[in-house]
Amino acid sequence: MNAHEIIIKKRDQKALTKAEIVYFVDEYLKGNIEEYQMSALLMAILLNGMNYQETYWLTESYINSGNTIDFGKTNGKYIDKHSTGGVGDKVSIILAPLVAACGVYDPMISGRGLGHTGGTLDKLESIPGFKTNVKKEEFKNLVAKNGFAIISQTEDLVPADHRIYAVRDVTGTVESIPLITASIMSKKIASGIDGLVIDLKVGAGAFMQKLEHGKNLAKFLKKVGEEFGKKVKVVFTYMDAPLGYTVGNGIEIIESIEFLKGNYQKDLKEVVFALAKQMLIMANLTDSEKKATEMLQKALDSGGALEKFKNFVKLQNGDINIIDDYSLLVSPKSEIEIKASEGGYVKKINSREIGWALIDVNAGRKVITDSLHHSAGLEIYKKIGDKVKKGTTLATLYFSNDKGEETAKRIQKAFEISSSKPKGHSRIIDII
Repeated sequence: MNAHEIIIKKRDQKALTKAEIVYFVDEYLKGNIEEYQMSALLMAILLNGMNYQETYWLTESYINSGNTIDFGKTNGKYIDKHSTGGVGDKVSIILAPLVAACGVYDPMISGRGLGHTGGTLDKLESIPGFKTNVKKEEFKNLVAKNGFAIISQTEDLVPADHRIYAVRDVTGTVESIPLITASIMSKKIASGIDGLVIDLKVGAGAFMQKLEHGKNLAKFLKKVGEEFGKKVKVVFTYMDAPLGYTVGNGIEIIESIEFLKGNYQKDLKEVVFALAKQMLIMANLTDSEKKATEMLQKALDSGGALEKFKNFVKLQNGDINIIDDYSLLVSPKSEIEIKASEGGYVKKINSREIGWALIDVNAGRKVITDSLHHSAGLEIYKKIGDKVKKGTTLATLYFSNDKGEETAKRIQKAFEISSSKPKGHSRIIDII
């Protein structure tokens, strides 16, 4: 058995055996298979796919590449949430303390920015001192103390996915359904959860732009998860415009804190509550969506969710003073107001284009080794359906390099203005 033969087999649209998949993953981790060979196999999988059985074996090989977490028998349920990636998607940062305040245990292992989408870890690391690199036993203690923790993949937890995820990001192989499935489910199953709620985004700014493809991914996620004995619920949400009013790292932390203080955009709350309700039901805290909504609103209004967030930041070595003093976050050197070129109504905001544009001001990465400017980002003032006059400020771009002018021009083009008001729609498409 060798890497060359396995690559050719998948290139020729043939199914791989369990032994071949295990061999390729194991030998890659040992350094016996080169990066370019892994890239070739990933591209072959992207183009030719994998069946359910292959995807299960790939997921299993990821899990078996490292250690797993066992929280033992407790009175609570360990329920997590995962997003397939979006622009302005700070949902995890808000949702985890919110559901923890209601009694859910959420052991969340998150990722960094992937392609044009942001990463939860990158956002959290804009908080001075915040630690995402946490060992297994400490992770378990953090979840026990505060009901949730958000950490990065450790070297001994699903190392195969950690390595392969980074290669996918820079080789154009992100959108593969089997690879997405193995990446998501391996991390979640290894983290010791009882169930998972997935925010599966579709639309112009999502990796799965068509609902048909999203439905196909959902089938893989549910089937593989259930094969491992886990409950899986999929919530389909629109990513046809940035979520909330900020895109970036530090700036999304500010919006998340403001949400927990009771100041939030309607579309962001809609998505957060839709996912959180399913988590409460899956954790057997209620069997009613109406009751779940009441529980979540109480956790928000009482300050319970904000208190959970404060404890979270403190426990993971972050500066809790940022909660009341945003000036403690890194500040951008420059800003540019982006204005409407004509009057009318905001018809579209191309979130994918905004995501790619912001990479030029280092709000995201072009390659794995790129450094981020945590202060870089976009604050959006006008949403789809809003009426604007020529010269109205649509957004403000924050940056610290020499790419601001060209980035601002690119972002201005992402706002489409129409003479007629577009019809609004819910961010929630379906739940299965």
